[in-house]
Amino acid sequence: MSNAEPTVFIVDDDEAARRSFRELAESVALHAKTFASAREFLETYDPDCCGCLLLDVRMPGLSGLRLQEEMNQRGSNLPIIFITGHGDIPMAVEALKKGAFDFVEKPIRGQLLLERIHSALEQHRQSYREIARIRQIRARQALLTDRENEILERVKAGQSSKLIARELGLSRKTVDAHMTNIREKMGVESTPQLIMLLYDGGLLSPSLVRV
Repeated sequence: MSNAEPTVFIVDDDEAARRSFRELAESVALHAKTFASAREFLETYDPDCCGCLLLDVRMPGLSGLRLQEEMNQRGSNLPIIFITGHGDIPMAVEALKKGAFDFVEKPIRGQLLLERIHSALEQHRQSYREIARIRQIRARQALLTDRENEILERVKAGQSSKLIARELGLSRKTVDAHMTNIREKMGVESTPQLIMLLYDGGLLSPSLVRV
């Protein structure tokens, strides 16, 4: 993940609106970038950036709702705050069902919009940190040897060291030595901690956690 400061991305075909929203964000020292169209935004969007998206619903070409669909297809978790002067309840419901963070109508008080922006940024910061943590866990696992991964898969399946040794034709002492190496590489001190680490990293089904 990038370490760049959080960014408020503003996508609106109305130049005055873009300028107004950018000035509002910058008035509280938030970094902001503006785009006149959804296509322009997509051409430069970095999925590793932390931030939130202020998005107009009705725009020529690719609409705000279509951009939301495109972002969802890309697996983006960037919080989207829809802003429109023409929104209606069905449109808001559709956007929220598809994962929008919020949906507000123009005109909107600056302080209220800033509150929603800060909430969206905090949500993405938390998600950002979680993704970074999961990547770190998986990077540690990538350091394991083939044999260590083979043993780890059996540990994840709930097998004891004795059973692992028998199935792999190894001594119990050899399996225990491999387990020590696995724990050291994964940065934990015990097998229960290892199991919880794998669970937190999405590498273990909740049904298999027995600690």
